[in-house]
Amino acid sequence: MIRHDVLAALPVRTAVPALERALEEHGCAVLCAPPGTGKTTLVPLVLAGLLGPSDRPVRRVIVAEPRRIAARAAARRMAWLLGERAGERVGFTVRGERVVGRATVVEVVTTGVLLQRLQRDPELAGVDAVILDECHERHLDADTVAAFLLDVRATLRPGLRLVAASATTDAAGWARLLDDAPVVVTDGVSYPVETVWAPPAAPVRPPHGMRVDPALLTHVASVVRRALAERDGDVLCFLPGVGEIGRVAGQLAEVSAEVLQVHGRAPAAVQDAVLAGSVDGRRRVVLATAVAESSLTVPGVRIVVDAGLAREPRTDHARGLSALTTVRVSQAGAGQRAGRAGREAPGTVYRCWSRGEDDRLVRFPSPEIKVADLASFALQAACWGDPSAAGLALLDPPPAGALAAARSVLAAIGAVDTDGRVTARGTRMAGIGLHPRLARALLDGAPEVGARRAAEVVALLSEEPPRSYGDDLAAAWRAARRGGDAYAARWRQEVRRLTSAVTGGGAGTGAEGPGAGSDDAAAGLIAALAFPERVARARGAGAYLMVSGTGAEAADGSGLRGAPWLAVAVADRPATAVSARIRLAAVIDEDTARSAAGRLRVAGEEVRWEDGDVVARRVERLGAVELAARALKSPAPELVRAALLDGLRREGPELLRWTREARELRERLGFLHRELGGGWPDVSDAALLERPDAWLEPELSRARRRADLGRLDAGQALRRLLPWASGEAARLDELAPERIEVPSGSRVRVEYGGPQPVLAVKLQELFGLRETPRVAGDAGVPVLVHLLSPAGRPAAVTADLASFWQDGYRAVRAELRGRYPRHPWPEDPSTAVATRRLNNRR
Repeated sequence: MIRHDVLAALPVRTAVPALERALEEHGCAVLCAPPGTGKTTLVPLVLAGLLGPSDRPVRRVIVAEPRRIAARAAARRMAWLLGERAGERVGFTVRGERVVGRATVVEVVTTGVLLQRLQRDPELAGVDAVILDECHERHLDADTVAAFLLDVRATLRPGLRLVAASATTDAAGWARLLDDAPVVVTDGVSYPVETVWAPPAAPVRPPHGMRVDPALLTHVASVVRRALAERDGDVLCFLPGVGEIGRVAGQLAEVSAEVLQVHGRAPAAVQDAVLAGSVDGRRRVVLATAVAESSLTVPGVRIVVDAGLAREPRTDHARGLSALTTVRVSQAGAGQRAGRAGREAPGTVYRCWSRGEDDRLVRFPSPEIKVADLASFALQAACWGDPSAAGLALLDPPPAGALAAARSVLAAIGAVDTDGRVTARGTRMAGIGLHPRLARALLDGAPEVGARRAAEVVALLSEEPPRSYGDDLAAAWRAARRGGDAYAARWRQEVRRLTSAVTGGGAGTGAEGPGAGSDDAAAGLIAALAFPERVARARGAGAYLMVSGTGAEAADGSGLRGAPWLAVAVADRPATAVSARIRLAAVIDEDTARSAAGRLRVAGEEVRWEDGDVVARRVERLGAVELAARALKSPAPELVRAALLDGLRREGPELLRWTREARELRERLGFLHRELGGGWPDVSDAALLERPDAWLEPELSRARRRADLGRLDAGQALRRLLPWASGEAARLDELAPERIEVPSGSRVRVEYGGPQPVLAVKLQELFGLRETPRVAGDAGVPVLVHLLSPAGRPAAVTADLASFWQDGYRAVRAELRGRYPRHPWPEDPSTAVATRRLNNRR
């Protein structure tokens, strides 16, 4: 029996006529409806024709949700509204679970399931409309599904109706993407939500990688207790991940309320219990990840406590590491969370940050396509027939570097050919519904260790086991086999699915395959096949070097420490850390490493600058990991030259022999380049090392080691850079003389190493010189005269000798004549005779 009273109370009903008109006229629409309006439950039933007159035609509708928990909940809610059970006219399909029947016309699926279905049947035969729910979350699968559906509408099914639905989204952007589709907006239930700003009293450390400051979690728990005391109703508390939920739950053990935990890994029964509401009237505290932000109504919630954090994927393409990282929640996400408090009645949101911090939050979360590993996306695009993804209608294009890295991975595992087109192997990989790396490990590992065992290990890798299982993959495998927790139950379900996928449904016959080797060896092989770049060799004290070149460390006390080789399955590298941290790995031997990472094996001559000299060896490597090496007696000259140049770039021209004359020549040339430019060469380190051929040949080609560079006369080499062709080289001594003759007859050296040439000379030797000496020809650059006492100590500095004789000399004379009475101190030095001698004795 249809619950018309509940349906009539859903605010989205007022927008349904406009939505139907938009779809009738345009075929696509963007539906903006706040949480709790019924966009996820009422709209699909209306579009399917299940709520209209009995003679209204029934249409098949697919609703795509980003998460399994939301898909199951939406289907069960719609079935309840119809007075039925899920699997009748409304059903759902998520990975590993399908609840549909012959009469099903509304099917709720995850975006991943819909993606697989589109690859198998691009026309979506029999489907009349698709609703992409919560499109604001910008999951990669959802963006890809939208692009494929638009392609289907343009080429195969122009009559297929498409709705992009969300509470907080870039409506204008989605409208443009959907061929300028109309935007239908509906108001929500006008239950006010009061905001209480509840920042920690003392500063807390910002999130770093997966780490959240325990002080913040303690504060969140205290805010939950405060909310229970200050307000009525159940509490929904948002935290970034399962670990944080567990820690806060531990701190709330004494509260007078039932504490429940909701996340993607929670058992379906627990999720269902949370969504069913309290059965005995006892207050509840629901600790949840972002899965509770949208599509779900948790009955009884009047209070939201928001820790202000979220998890987003990040990929380090240079190191081949992917991981979730903790970030500040976006304004859109915070708005969604706050809306949970006003679904059924007026509510309150306690935000664990300040009003000032709120203004600095980003508007929307980062689209996954911008930050995630794109290997799965690239394989889906290749299977779709558009390897470059250039023809796909996407709100944000994939970053070129990330897409190139993804296509490189696909080529290495045989999923695409040299032109990027999908292979038969790649098509099979895509159909398994795993990351391409894991699909490769399953397909290639099954013949080696047996289909069942390969499936068991891959299932562990597809959803990282709880930290309580440890960091040893083989030990975690054994824990999952005997485990009775929710993770183990999901793992067994996934194992059945993967075993069937790799055996073609023949899990009961021959599924174990050859089954050679121990479980430890099997775990290592599968992990190495999935992540060959993370095969790692020990380099002492728990430290390892991956073949990708990334350093990694096993945790203190880990049983993995000391193993000569590891296949690293899970690792993360905090932004400021030197090495990655190994989270999950298996012990392997060198033969397994060579086999799994064989495509990364290189052998050849290596001549490099190492430890301050040229090292020439014949080396065998797995990527960055050295396997074997022996010295080379006669390395190729071009390789030696390249190594010497590398040494010069690292250590600078000081490797050459620099006499005093060479250094002075370099300073003179530097001065002329600075003052006159033209053909006078730039002799800075960077310029000299940029064009070594111009000044170091042929000596450089004859050099073989550091000592040979040390014998190379830098001054003689620099003279090759002089502007000989123009004839200016002959003016070197005129423009930048080594010495200047002063009135006493002395030839005094000029220093060109500073910003201005310096002439350091005893004061008495300049008597009679009225003007400051100048260099650089017509440029007339005055030297900076350092006037010295008879003992050679600085007495004065001037760049204007005439002014000094007139104004400064008198004070210097008064100070020095008593100290040096045997030296001349004339009244007018500009007309006196210069001398290097003392006064005559009397």
